[in-house]
Amino acid sequence: MIDYTKKIVTADEAVRQAVHDGETIVVAHAAGAPKPLVDALASNYERFHNVKLFHLITLGDAPYCDPKMEGHFHLMAGFLGGNTRACVAEHRGDFIPVFFHRLPYYFREGLIPCDVAFIQVSKPNEAGMCSFGVSCDYTKPAAEKARVVVAEMNEQMPFIEGDNFINVKDIDYIVETNRPLYELPLPKIGDVERAIGKNVADLVDDGATLQLGIGSIPDAVLSFLGEKNDLGLHTEMFSDGAIPLIEKGVMNGKRKQIDNGLHTSTFLMGSKKLYDFANHNDSIKIAPVDYVNDPMVIGQLDNMISINSCIEVDLQGQVNSESMGLTQFSGVGGQVDYVRGAAISKGGKSIMAIPSTARKGTVSRIVANFAPGSAITTSRNDVDYIVTEYGTARLAGLSLRDRAKALIAIAHPNFRDELEEEMKRRFC
Repeated sequence: MIDYTKKIVTADEAVRQAVHDGETIVVAHAAGAPKPLVDALASNYERFHNVKLFHLITLGDAPYCDPKMEGHFHLMAGFLGGNTRACVAEHRGDFIPVFFHRLPYYFREGLIPCDVAFIQVSKPNEAGMCSFGVSCDYTKPAAEKARVVVAEMNEQMPFIEGDNFINVKDIDYIVETNRPLYELPLPKIGDVERAIGKNVADLVDDGATLQLGIGSIPDAVLSFLGEKNDLGLHTEMFSDGAIPLIEKGVMNGKRKQIDNGLHTSTFLMGSKKLYDFANHNDSIKIAPVDYVNDPMVIGQLDNMISINSCIEVDLQGQVNSESMGLTQFSGVGGQVDYVRGAAISKGGKSIMAIPSTARKGTVSRIVANFAPGSAITTSRNDVDYIVTEYGTARLAGLSLRDRAKALIAIAHPNFRDELEEEMKRRFC
């Protein structure tokens, strides 16, 4: 075991020594966000000027987004969540459009600077290797590129296998902690979600490999797959919903052309049960996002089923998953990575699964036109299946007129007449 005790410092000491004015810090993703480092940075904010922070979504607080931090810290986000939306909307931070799988390339090429990496890792094993645990994704590539690596070494971080390690000798500063990881509550599944889940599950054949996110719709889909055989998992995010199928033997990866027998992901986000399940579980492979989300890698898996959601779909089949008109709401994440990977896959299918309405039924998610300034996340040329509680529309190969007809048929009945009027005006 390598003696790393000389690298152990307090969080305050770490940020004061590691971070220089004008540099960019890359903060670990999602549940891997190193809270003590972020909190120490914020508490010392008056020491720093023009320091940029880059990350996608992080759980917990984002104190560097407080208005009083302006001039000291500037957020550069590739995905927005509840803790960062106001900062960008008020122009105290900026949003960078980027496909998830391209982030490591952006770091290596300097398109997004990466001077300091704030990471969270497990305790080292006998060989001195620490696991990135629940957040490998862009976090490992950032640590490999950064001038300085600052790690929260958390006794409660699970040791997860795969291409998911850093040698303790490659860490510059270590802050030891023993705290629970961020968790997400299990979603509630209602009648709408169950109907969507059943419609999506009907598209999943035995031997298929799945990509799904987190939330009530993915979990509803999984609840209808118990009678399937030999399913695989190759997904950006591994969440609690997959555990029952793995334990039952339904999801075993036996037919996967790559990572055979393994459950492959780039990060985990969910409950303590999930983190405990993954700890030292040699059937789980966590790897950087430029492997897991690379469309050319995804496409090597036959019968790849990509299941994503979105904000709205227009009558052409264009998908907006990230903005409310001119207001940035989230980001592309890995949606397009998997849509295109599934398109390459032999027998692959990409599915957008959405409730037909929003705002308690007052707004249709299938719309005639997007609001001005709305982002097109998945183009009409890439879209395949759209699923709501009212049915399934396969848009691939359809004309604009036929796409509109198919989408109206699965829209909420309260909005079909006005959508039909728009279809007649534009396409008939």
